[in-house]
Amino acid sequence: MKKKFTLWIFWVIILILLLLIISFFSLSIGTIKIPFKKIIPLIFKDKNITEYNILINIRLPRIILGFAIGGALSLSGVILQGLFRNPLVEPYTLGISGGASLGVCLNIIMKLYKINILTLPISGFLGAIFVILVVYSLSIKKGILKIHWLLLTGVMISFISSSLIMLIMSLSRVEELHGIIFWIMGSLEESNFFLIKLAVLVSIFGLITSYFFCFDLNAFSLGEEEALHLGINIERTKRILFILSSLLTGCSVSIAGIIGFVGLLIPHFVRIVVGIDHRIVLISSFLCGGIFLIICDTLARTIITPLELPVGVITGILGGVVFMYALYRKEH
Repeated sequence: MKKKFTLWIFWVIILILLLLIISFFSLSIGTIKIPFKKIIPLIFKDKNITEYNILINIRLPRIILGFAIGGALSLSGVILQGLFRNPLVEPYTLGISGGASLGVCLNIIMKLYKINILTLPISGFLGAIFVILVVYSLSIKKGILKIHWLLLTGVMISFISSSLIMLIMSLSRVEELHGIIFWIMGSLEESNFFLIKLAVLVSIFGLITSYFFCFDLNAFSLGEEEALHLGINIERTKRILFILSSLLTGCSVSIAGIIGFVGLLIPHFVRIVVGIDHRIVLISSFLCGGIFLIICDTLARTIITPLELPVGVITGILGGVVFMYALYRKEH
């Protein structure tokens, strides 16, 4: 047991060091390159210096947001995959992203964002909350949360939301259509520090709360009956974990748009490397999700500089290719 904990601590330290290295690398590169040795001294220099503004007001907020959103989506993926005992379930499976996207589309059509730009994430979060309530109410029967109904209802809600979004897009003008498409593809270009702080707080809250249920998730991997025999209050656990996962996903989607593959890919690879015990899987997935999204965002803003790609495009391409490669290697 002592050897296992030592190994876990080793992995966490490695991931934290990797996160710091990737973050410094991301701070350094871009249209204007900033050498590593100048990054820390720049923080204490005159705020009117161009490099200072690029570092503190543009690149650093994206890195912090990427860490928070990547960590939250990965954590949500771990929770849902443990709850459903299915490695192919991801945060967007339950239709939460569809509800958030629909909320933002309606906001753009009604031009509410012109009143205050904060109405965009608020609309997204309200859309996500609405879907959560619908999915939850349709999946609970006589006080018992039916996991298979939860999944099926979520998939159907996702299809309905996608159809409504396509209907709105077909009736939209060019300006509105561009805004909808860019938001749906995901972006970490968020200048509002309140939203960045909110994303960080929600993701950290999710990580801390999930650790109260790490043994419950381990028990769930054996099946609901076995978990019940081990003394787990399975109905209470299912409700809390579903709400927690929905909160993490809804907050992430409403702030950064739809960023795919993070919640599916990262937990899958983390289990391969560190094992299936949720005591290490939770923190490792959180850190790996942040690292992966920071890398993808760095590629998105530098690969065809000075133009910028939506980060969701990079996560989709990179995540899909890596996932298929892993499956191929596993079969051979």
